[in-house]
Amino acid sequence: MVRNPKTPDEARAFVNHVESLFMPWNVPGLCAGFIEDCVVRFGDLPEIRGRAALEKLFTARSQRQVGYRLRKTFRALMGDMIANSWEGEWTDKQTGRPMRGFGVEVWQMRNGKIALWEAGFNASELGMATSISVT
Repeated sequence: MVRNPKTPDEARAFVNHVESLFMPWNVPGLCAGFIEDCVVRFGDLPEIRGRAALEKLFTARSQRQVGYRLRKTFRALMGDMIANSWEGEWTDKQTGRPMRGFGVEVWQMRNGKIALWEAGFNASELGMATSISVT
């Protein structure tokens, strides 16, 4: 059994490893970092349950987010929870428009893998205001 990160340095290394799997998209590697019966609450998508459903999400994103560049920043470790923030840029394959996104994620770990992934984020066309802009 693999153990969860226990120190901030171990958690930071885990976050950095996950970041590396997105560039280029390593869908099998990403999915391997989740337990089989994982739960994913990703933005406004319906809740995803299980690695097979997660693989579909990652595959769809990898096909649409061309040239994905991601920067994850470790923020906190508390017990079995890791928090990080992220910023990303890509070209939307369907529209051809350059995009950017940013958000926060919390991972609940079990046996060294992600059991629960909760992510809140905003995405918009590069240089444009997000849909929650107040200006």
